Amino acid sequence: MAFNDGDFVKVDYSAWRAADSKLIYTTMRKVAEDNKEVDKDARYVPQLIVIGKGNAIKGVEEAVRGMNVSETKKVELAPKDAFGEKDSSLVKVMPLSDFKKREIDPYPGMQLDIDGAVAIVKSVSSGRVIVDANHPLAGEKMVYEIRIIEKVDKDEDRIRALADTYGVSADSVAVSNGNARVLFGEKVEKDSKYLVNKSDFVNAVLRYMDKISKVTVEEDYVRKKAEEKGS
Repeated sequence: MAFNDGDFVKVDYSAWRAADSKLIYTTMRKVAEDNKEVDKDARYVPQLIVIGKGNAIKGVEEAVRGMNVSETKKVELAPKDAFGEKDSSLVKVMPLSDFKKREIDPYPGMQLDIDGAVAIVKSVSSGRVIVDANHPLAGEKMVYEIRIIEKVDKDEDRIRALADTYGVSADSVAVSNGNARVLFGEKVEKDSKYLVNKSDFVNAVLRYMDKISKVTVEEDYVRKKAEEKGS
């Protein structure tokens, strides 16, 4: 089975930096534990790749295209197929005074927003700050181990998968005549993070699912029970 543009595919994968075999990312807790890289805030769940839509790096998507459900493959990716080559124009030297004016005390490893791009402070010395807006893994060869979990075909299941991807699991999904109606019930915490994730989810549905022209979101808000006196 070769996957085609527009196919929704759930995968488990792990990524290592080829130079030193350091685990960079995994969807599987067991792999994270084996590599002593467990992130307590990470969600260890299969990831959704929408073929041809650019939501996975080029080399991973190309590998997935030619695979079958339940197949596992290990591939080594050149920088151009992973996180890109290093671009020297994205490395800038800035006067320390520019940061002091904004009451910022830069240090190596600090992430900053420079002209709308995320940049990392590489060094601070002699009144100068070197910042790098390249991806942290730019220029690196990567090794990926990929396993195909399933192909998602039904529109309702695709929308559920997108909701899970953006951390807003749907209680119910109905699709009719190009319209999708999605309910986020009381179990979904309606905080500021939810508002951002919901917006990203809706945009993803419209971007990845050409047959969907309208998304209606319904939400349940339930008053919490007052705690009993003395409890």
